[in-house]
Amino acid sequence: MKIIQLSDPHLMAPGGRLHGSDPLDRLEACLADIGRNHADADLVVISGDLTNDGERAAYAALREALSGFVPPCRLMLGNHDDRALFVEMFPQTPAERGFVQSVFDGSDGRLILLDTLDSGHVEGRLCPARLDWLDEKLQEARDRPVFLFMHHPPFRIHMPVLDEVKLADADTFHDVLLRHGNVGHIFAGHVHRLIAGSWRGIPVSTLRSTNHQSALDFSDSWRLGHEPPAYAVIFIDADGVVVHFHDFPAG
Repeated sequence: MKIIQLSDPHLMAPGGRLHGSDPLDRLEACLADIGRNHADADLVVISGDLTNDGERAAYAALREALSGFVPPCRLMLGNHDDRALFVEMFPQTPAERGFVQSVFDGSDGRLILLDTLDSGHVEGRLCPARLDWLDEKLQEARDRPVFLFMHHPPFRIHMPVLDEVKLADADTFHDVLLRHGNVGHIFAGHVHRLIAGSWRGIPVSTLRSTNHQSALDFSDSWRLGHEPPAYAVIFIDADGVVVHFHDFPAG
């Protein structure tokens, strides 16, 4: 399977700028690069913070940007999004039990896309209803490998400001995963950095934003980074998972 992940476009109303750049221009550049080079992808996942302020005009701009996009695409929510407005404007996006969560069964495993948005909070959360749904979907997969996509990472990245707003109650989440033992990788967004490692024995990775980055700062403050935007090209087969991080030309 070939999966593309991009994350955190933070769209604003057309013409709006954020941290010195135009989020819509950068997203369109990203989608164009993917279209030129990865039209054969099995799935493209945009892993949350689709907008910066949950504005109707920003979601409309996203809908327009994706209107001619060729590969199949799934949208996820982050803490900057508005779930009710998103569902209204993207009614075709799979959603189950009132959350924007879904499953994609590919040739080499099952992808589970989680909705970690806890409205009104920056940190993420998986309530009992979402954890029960995840438990069911992991059980359904049985011996097939499962790959999780979520906006909020459940693991520390050792940057205090960002660790304060990761997934809350990660222990309960891990208990669900441990019951099944079939999760091969966790792909997250939210932190606006390229990070790879493992969490309690599960390989993990995070991704830069298509618009702006977090500087590498291990103090108690957050600084804007100046790395270029990027997306991930993920290959999954019987031998394992390979993730390529690609800096796309942002114009």
